[in-house]
Amino acid sequence: MGKDIREDIAWAQINKDVLKSLESPRRMYWVILFIAIAMIGVAVGSEIYQYTTGMGVSNKNNSHVWGLYIATFIFWIGMSHSGTLLSAILHLMHADWRKPIYRFAEAMTTFSLMTAGLFVLVHLGRLWQVYYVMPYPNERWVWPNFQSPLVWDMFAIATYLSSSVLFLYVGMIPDLAICRDNIHAGWRKKLYTVMSLGWEGTDRQWRNFRITYLTIACFLIPLAVSVHSIVASDFAMSNMPGWHVTSFPPYFVAGALYSGCAAIITLFIILRYVFRFEEYMTLPIMKKLVRLTFAIAMVWTYLNLIEFASVWYGHDQTAKDQLIFKATGPYAPFFWAMIFFGSILPLMLAFKRFQTHLPILFVVSILLNVGMWLERWMIIAPSFAHGHYPWTWDHDQWPSLVQWGIVFGSFGWFTLLFMVFCKVFPSVSMYEVKEMVYHRSLALKHKPAVKGEY
Repeated sequence: MGKDIREDIAWAQINKDVLKSLESPRRMYWVILFIAIAMIGVAVGSEIYQYTTGMGVSNKNNSHVWGLYIATFIFWIGMSHSGTLLSAILHLMHADWRKPIYRFAEAMTTFSLMTAGLFVLVHLGRLWQVYYVMPYPNERWVWPNFQSPLVWDMFAIATYLSSSVLFLYVGMIPDLAICRDNIHAGWRKKLYTVMSLGWEGTDRQWRNFRITYLTIACFLIPLAVSVHSIVASDFAMSNMPGWHVTSFPPYFVAGALYSGCAAIITLFIILRYVFRFEEYMTLPIMKKLVRLTFAIAMVWTYLNLIEFASVWYGHDQTAKDQLIFKATGPYAPFFWAMIFFGSILPLMLAFKRFQTHLPILFVVSILLNVGMWLERWMIIAPSFAHGHYPWTWDHDQWPSLVQWGIVFGSFGWFTLLFMVFCKVFPSVSMYEVKEMVYHRSLALKHKPAVKGEY
């Protein structure tokens, strides 16, 4: 299974290993960066073509006013939840295994939200009217409409993004001081000097730091739940068939945690290899993370079944027809792929032989997020293709190459931001790993002797 973090590892060695990751990652880092930049280039070209030609190239029409862009927007919003939410919850639960991995999980939250915001601009089409998306008081009283869930989205996402950035930054301050004191002279040293805010590690600073970090963690937990619940309200409060379901808020939150945990597994494996973090991102930590992902996958499956049951045994014939349409109509391959990737494939994670097998976990984690992306797509596309009125039915609207180019480019944008962050800032918390090693060494020292143990 592999060994956990050694209790006898020196604190200076921890600093050396993490600081080394900022200077000399493996060559795979530059390969990933090149692929990400190439994907961004495709997205930029697609967006320029869409901007100059019109939204018709993305197959937008009267019935399909939403589509691939909004589905991907929900996917990125969902993936952002797991990092900060799990970090805050595990921090309150004093789960020490989170300490080597929570930093990059929080960074994943920040960059996922920044990626999701781009799809608001892309779907808007008329970029010069982006101010209509922002809720602000004005003398015309035409906008904003504070009864619209879209305005709630703006408030919730902006609040969550600012809080997540603050949570990430506050948690990095002691590590930024370590970088400041150990890095060579140059622009990085100046950056760390400014961002460390004069940290010296005094008792008063540590006391204020603990209180501040704990307060933000307590604030983020209900905020993260409310954000995706509000996004779910965009659908649940409408009368579109397949959307008017009261279980959508918890269903969306579970799906957000699910996709986020799968993404953490993917990034865990990449960072472990690229930045040589085998000593800190250990297999026992991976095993706990996989078990947590499996538990959340089963919760998501249960809520999915509740949604199907409530529609099937309900009195809304249109919603029932919509469910049958998803399972047997032109979208059936995507529906059953969602079921397989989201509910059946995670059963592999219940077996111990797969819980620490990194190549298999890497493939499975990607396929899990493919299933979660399909889940967002299946929420939007079939409802617009087969709504209440037959004259709006349009089953032939598949995503165009322009849409796919922008969607793939969003993954390149996220990858670029994330990998640059891990190259500039420590992606493993040095001071928290030191605390983890210290407390485990104390526990080992005071462990009662067992008969026959040498």
